Amino acid sequence: MNTPDVAGKIPAIVCTHPTSSCKDQTAGKYAQRLAEAGFITLAFDASFQGESGGEPRYLEIPECRVDDIRGAVDFLTTLDNVDAERIGALGVCAGGGYTVAAAMTDRRIKAVGTVVGVNLGRIYREMGALQTLEKIATQRTSEAAGGDATIINWIPTSPQAAKDAGITDIDILEAVDYYTTPRGQHVNSPNKVNLVSFASIMTFDAFRFAEKLLTQPLQIIIGAKPGGFGSYRDGYELYNLAASTKKDLMVVENTSHYDLYDRAEPMAKAVDRLTAFFKENL
Repeated sequence: MNTPDVAGKIPAIVCTHPTSSCKDQTAGKYAQRLAEAGFITLAFDASFQGESGGEPRYLEIPECRVDDIRGAVDFLTTLDNVDAERIGALGVCAGGGYTVAAAMTDRRIKAVGTVVGVNLGRIYREMGALQTLEKIATQRTSEAAGGDATIINWIPTSPQAAKDAGITDIDILEAVDYYTTPRGQHVNSPNKVNLVSFASIMTFDAFRFAEKLLTQPLQIIIGAKPGGFGSYRDGYELYNLAASTKKDLMVVENTSHYDLYDRAEPMAKAVDRLTAFFKENL
């Protein structure tokens, strides 16, 4: 948690990381920058991942990820220096989708920000859903009989592995560059996911009911370069769906999905917009 040296009760922001990530990567970078702007910020590792507890490990269950955000808000409300009426939430990539879903059912979240937010279920429903579900069925039967969990990689394990696989999509290539090289890799982000997680992911829709329940002020930030993860498309979809009467979509020119994770100039533009947004709405 980042706490600025400011007296009295001040606004706070929950910062939620992407899938495969941890609090020390991009979500933590945004949390630090927003703390420098005067907010209390809380970045945390998802349940079953990183430094958080829970078994089995490497589960990515959307309902748990959404409830983690509610739990983070719970924690913030107990702190003497947090103004419980001025709590916001920010999510990066899939963390953006989870943040939107949490805000729809947690009215304590007064303002919502997303950076390259994606609807994770949509991504995987478009990537051979039925074949994956067949594999999960076989896996669960095996585990019921005492078999081991199957842990797979989210992305190729190195730039060379991505090249050997013939991958050309900008989002996957830049994900590999961010997560598997010194640029962004972290011991608590080991590029592992439990296969059975995808059963829950397949039926998750981060934006479901947004046209009725997402009424808080909303700031969406995406890069202008589309990629396979679809944050460009999802950004526009969320903007059009949200019931929020106060909403804004910022498209950062000449910028990709992963540029907004840590590249200095795109990130500075995003932080400036988010700082102004949260100061106005918290």
